[in-house]
Amino acid sequence: MKLPTSSSPAPEDFSVFRFPFSIFPSTFIRRLFKLSLIVYSLSFFHAASAHEVQPVYLELHQTGPDTYNVLWKLPAREDLRQGIVPVFPAGTKITSEPLLVKTPGAYIERYTLSLAGGLAGRPFAVAGAAAAVADVLVRVILPDGTTEIVRLTPAMPSITIPAQQSNWQKAGSFIRQGVDHILMGVDHLLFVLGLLLIVRDRWMLVKTITSFTLAHSITLAIATLGYASAPTLPLNAAIALSILFLGPEIVRVQRGETSLTIRHPWVVAFLFGLLHGFGFASGLTALGLSHQEIPLALLCFNIGVEMGQLFFVIVILLLEQSFRVLEIRWTRWAAALPTYTVGSLGAYWTIQRIWIMFAGLN
Repeated sequence: MKLPTSSSPAPEDFSVFRFPFSIFPSTFIRRLFKLSLIVYSLSFFHAASAHEVQPVYLELHQTGPDTYNVLWKLPAREDLRQGIVPVFPAGTKITSEPLLVKTPGAYIERYTLSLAGGLAGRPFAVAGAAAAVADVLVRVILPDGTTEIVRLTPAMPSITIPAQQSNWQKAGSFIRQGVDHILMGVDHLLFVLGLLLIVRDRWMLVKTITSFTLAHSITLAIATLGYASAPTLPLNAAIALSILFLGPEIVRVQRGETSLTIRHPWVVAFLFGLLHGFGFASGLTALGLSHQEIPLALLCFNIGVEMGQLFFVIVILLLEQSFRVLEIRWTRWAAALPTYTVGSLGAYWTIQRIWIMFAGLN
């Protein structure tokens, strides 16, 4: 993978893989941390959420012809808590005092409501300033245990809850959720970009991406099935470290050096892919799926993740091909930008998430 390149570079033009860095990886790390500390100090009061991209979640468990238990779950962001609310059909009555619980990653509100005739076939919507940027996954559990799953988006903030939903419709919802989770999970994509910048050989690239896919599919399944789990804050910090790890490896490639990662990138992709799989699983485990729903949800969500990942890889490869065909020449700073983007953001997220992790222990 070479991005960008020129077929006949001028003396002052460099490709991302070929320009001669005058720094050693250790100096590279120190500079990354200095840059990240500056960025972090400027944005100290603004928590980043690059990894956990979860939709707002609403569960409606029908307990009688006209009654429902409600679970309203928001990611732990004040803008969402104050900026988005469910809007039920006219005539709906809240019949219990809402119980609010704050967990490390979310705000959870529980209450009961009643509506004559039930919600099936009735319009439902979300409202508020945050409704323009947040997706809402709505899960209706019927008295016989079957479920209906619909998704509200900024482009479609209201729907009519169907009386019955086919398995194809449910599968589509989970596939879309998987695609969204990978394409909006910036740190996952940055890790994949780092792999693309390290691997030159096309066959090795296929091997490396396949290894990453296999690894995160394993832990995604293990976590979703409930056999293992990883605490959120340490997991996020470890995922950030996996991105930071690739920064100096990219520099070594560009300087013509070698290492275990450069010789066998598929091994590193597999090991770190196990961590990223636990991150992907957060998009499913947060839904509290029943045993009957897990096989379909796991399969379709993973298909969505792979579709999003494949789309990202194809886009990057097409950009590389375009740069080569157009014979674009790059200045030193422009050629270095992808490398320092991977390294600097990896360092920034590592510092931030470790800070958040230790702050949460106090």
